Amino acid sequence: MPYEETKLSVIIVNYNVKYFLEQCLYSVRAAVTGMDAEVFVVDNNSTDGSVEYLRPKFPEVVFIENKDNPGFAKANNQAIRQCTGEYVLLLNPDTVVGEESLRSLCFQMDEDPEIGAIGVKMLNGHGVFLPESKRAFPSPWVSFCKIFGLSKLFPNSPAFARYSLPYLDKEQTHKVEVLAGAFMLLRHEALDKVGLLDESFFMYGEDIDLSYRIVLGGYKNLYVPERILHYKGESTKHGDLRYIRAFYGAMLIFYKKYYPGSGWLMRILIRLAVLLKACWATISAPLRKKTKAVKHRRLLILCREDHFEEVKAACLKAMPDLEFVNLWDLDVERVMDAICRKNQMKGFTDYAFCFPDARYEQMLLFMDKLVNKKAVYHIYTKKSGRLV
Repeated sequence: MPYEETKLSVIIVNYNVKYFLEQCLYSVRAAVTGMDAEVFVVDNNSTDGSVEYLRPKFPEVVFIENKDNPGFAKANNQAIRQCTGEYVLLLNPDTVVGEESLRSLCFQMDEDPEIGAIGVKMLNGHGVFLPESKRAFPSPWVSFCKIFGLSKLFPNSPAFARYSLPYLDKEQTHKVEVLAGAFMLLRHEALDKVGLLDESFFMYGEDIDLSYRIVLGGYKNLYVPERILHYKGESTKHGDLRYIRAFYGAMLIFYKKYYPGSGWLMRILIRLAVLLKACWATISAPLRKKTKAVKHRRLLILCREDHFEEVKAACLKAMPDLEFVNLWDLDVERVMDAICRKNQMKGFTDYAFCFPDARYEQMLLFMDKLVNKKAVYHIYTKKSGRLV
C-alpha cells in the first residue's frame, strides 16, 4: 500500500531506561523538526515509571504500554502495525541522533527505491566505532570463524573476518548484508513485502533475520557513515553467560530457519562454543583486572558561559571525585576547536556537553574525531536539568 501522509515513523522499545530514553527523545524531536513524522514508544512493562515520567514531557509521542515484556521483536511489531510512515526507523532508547541525520537518510532512500534498509556508524560512550554497525550473513563458515576466533586472528581477511567486515572502510558507504537493530531505517513497502520482525527471536538475532529477508525480497541494505551515539554498545560483555546463551540461542533459531540441512552440525558447534566460552568466563573472572578508578579526573564543559555554573553543579553531583573543571565557552569558541593541543596537555578525562548550547551533531563529530578513546562523555539537557 502507498504511504503518503507521513514521511517517517520512529519506533523505540523501552525497558527501564527512562533517562536514556528521555535524552533519545529530545534528539529525535530535534531531528524530525519540520518533517512529517510520528514517534512511538513501546514500553515493555517497565518498573521505573518510564511512561508516567515521559508522557507529560513528550505529548507528541504515542506511548504503547505492555502489561508484560514480550520481547524486542514483538514490541516493534506492535508499533509497525499502527504506524503510517513511508519509512520506519527502529531505534534503541540508549541512542542519540544528529539533527540532520534522519532527513538526510530519508532523502537517500527517496533517491534509490532499491534500498530496503539503511544502517549507520554507531559510536559507543567513548567515541569508539561499534563493529556491529555493518555485518555479513552468519553463514555456517562465517559463524565458525566468529565462534572460534578466526575473525579476530585475521581481521583483514575477507575469508575469515566477514562477520563484522572490518576490512570495509567505516567512513564510506557500502552495500552490506546485515544491519543493527539499534538503528535500522526501513522502507515500509519492503516490510509489507518481506514481513515484520520474527517474534520467535526474543533478544538478539531479529535484526539479522530481517536483514536477510530484505535481501531475499530483492532490496539492498546500505551502511552509511552517518554518526549516532549508542551508549550501551559495550554494556553487554561477551564474558557474561546470559549474553552468551542469548546470542548463540538466537543463532540456533536462525540456522534452524535458513540452514536446516546444517542444523545438527551447527547445534553441536554452538553448544560447544557456549560451553567453552562459559568455562573461559568462569576461569578468567578471578584473573580479570578490575577497572581502576581514574586518579586524576578532569572535566571540560562545553557550554555558554551563563550556563556553566548550572552544568558544573550537575557534574560535581554526579562525579564528586573531579580534580578540576574547565569551561569551553561556546559564546566565543567553536565545539570542534576544543580538540586542540592546549586541552590535550591538560589531560581531560571527561567531557560534558550542554544541549542546546551544542548541537547533537557537533557532539557526535567531536566524539568521533577526538583521538583519546578512553574519554567519557556526558550530555546535560538544559530543559530537563539532567546529566546523562
